[in-house]
Amino acid sequence: MKTKHEDEVRDHVRQAYARAVTSAVSAEARSCACSPRSERKGSVSKFAGYGTKELAQMPEEAVVSSFGCGNPVAFSQIAAGQTVVDLGSGAGLDLLLAAQKVGPTGHVIGIDMTPEMIERARANITAAGIRNVEVRQGIIEDMPVESGTVDWVISNCVINLSPAKEKVFREAFRVLKPGGRLMVSDIVLKKDLPEEIKNSVAAYTACVAGAVRKEKYLDCIRAAGFQEADVLAETNYPLDMALSDPTAKAIVETLGSAAKARELASSIASIKVYAKKPAE
Repeated sequence: MKTKHEDEVRDHVRQAYARAVTSAVSAEARSCACSPRSERKGSVSKFAGYGTKELAQMPEEAVVSSFGCGNPVAFSQIAAGQTVVDLGSGAGLDLLLAAQKVGPTGHVIGIDMTPEMIERARANITAAGIRNVEVRQGIIEDMPVESGTVDWVISNCVINLSPAKEKVFREAFRVLKPGGRLMVSDIVLKKDLPEEIKNSVAAYTACVAGAVRKEKYLDCIRAAGFQEADVLAETNYPLDMALSDPTAKAIVETLGSAAKARELASSIASIKVYAKKPAE
């Protein structure tokens, strides 16, 4: 059952990302997205792990509207003919990359709760000329996907925004086939945040305040029934890279000094996690 708090958090996130995608290259957009925004293609490639050639093949709008912290498709073993679900699919960059992997006999489903994101994703899918991708509106804690029908669940810097992460992983487990796999790029904490950051809406929509300790994140995955919940890669969150961004400035102002902001950055990491649903 959803709670009032969960609904309020989702409303904040939905509004922030609606603004972001409708003004993707503006200062307003940079103030409410997870990934560093200084040089859009450069930041996405450097921080999230996308290759320059990989991005060059994608529609420009899919790249400039991407707010991820990793490249889960690159770390997966998605194969031709498989079905993939992308949680919080946004403007569709990872959908398009997954579609290349599954080929014409496969199927890719994006789930997003923001109408503006869904509209942008569908436009990008059309621009790319890809027909094996669809986007469904819904929340990742209650996915509009049938049980036991999916080979891979992927997500890129979205689950940290959920106010009910345990539900997300239970839903991912439900929709996966026996033996299905999870590949997630996300933001986690290495130590607890200061109270003023925990209560900051700007920090929440920037994928900071909603993050949990890495150990708790992995425990949520295992509690859902997954096996082999392993961290494949871990990178420090480059807050210094974003010090010119409005979100970073707001965090610095909240903490009172750039030194404290740098200390905060040392508390945050981007991880890539692999897990597997047991085969029956």
